[in-house]
Amino acid sequence: MALTVQFHDMYTTPAKTSLCDEILTGFSADRKFVSPKFFYDQRGSELFDQICAQPEYYPTRTEELILADAADDIADIAGEDATLIELGSGASRKVRLLLEAMRPSSYLGIDISREFLLESTRRLAADYPWLEVHAAYADFSCNMALPEGLCCERPVGFFPGSSIGNFDPQAAEDFLRGLHSLLPIGSGLLIGVDLLKDKATLEAAYNDAAGVTAAFNLNLLDRLREELNTEIDPEHFAHQAFFNEAQSCIEMHLVSRLPQVVTIEGERFRFLEGETIHTENSYKYTVEGFQALAERAGFKARAYWTDAKDLFSVHYMERT
Repeated sequence: MALTVQFHDMYTTPAKTSLCDEILTGFSADRKFVSPKFFYDQRGSELFDQICAQPEYYPTRTEELILADAADDIADIAGEDATLIELGSGASRKVRLLLEAMRPSSYLGIDISREFLLESTRRLAADYPWLEVHAAYADFSCNMALPEGLCCERPVGFFPGSSIGNFDPQAAEDFLRGLHSLLPIGSGLLIGVDLLKDKATLEAAYNDAAGVTAAFNLNLLDRLREELNTEIDPEHFAHQAFFNEAQSCIEMHLVSRLPQVVTIEGERFRFLEGETIHTENSYKYTVEGFQALAERAGFKARAYWTDAKDLFSVHYMERT
């Protein structure tokens, strides 16, 4: 009976060093940028949970409906006593739709937000006492190995939320190649992929009327103020999100409201009025387009499921 979580700290670089180095690199670029992985401190993770509940944000509720409907089919393909490995586990809510159907022998949640990861996996262990629960504090966008002590028979990777869309298509293929190296032959990969649709629906999802996505985006600057040596003022920036039709992706930015100079760890960065910090992409795919990308990375399509409106898709791939 598992009532505790086996915790694995797999960070090889101190968190502040990683954040500082990457922020300084991103702010020094011709087009300033920050990796979306830095959204997810404790407050950012909480705000993202709130985003998922907004009426405009269709991906979460649609994926959850698909997973609930397809859970038995997924369990049949995965087989008995799988090891379920969730990448970017967050609140570990979606995996609950699978646990009773799949009855995995063990579960590993991997996330970049340490405290949020511990809270969610502890709740999971308490709610499923028959399940062996592991938590790995790690940046899964970097090369990593599975933690020692994890029973890893019949592993199934679970990557929900269309987080694969945060990578550009070539980076997404490279990321899947990394998973191909991580998982043994015959492993499964269950992955959520947002689908191409009309511009109005897409843009509304990232510009909710309640302003939660705006707060989530701006929280990144609050994090910089708390964790780095900077007086950057979030009130001097505004949230922006729009659909780039040529690239089939949503772009999210922080827009400077005025000319300003920002000092971070002693380095000065000049912003023009209207200049942006690019904080996220979210690429959208067709079913066929994503399957072709995954196949190039070494995964064979076994099955996929969509909702009635073809807003979202969930794919089961096999590591060849």
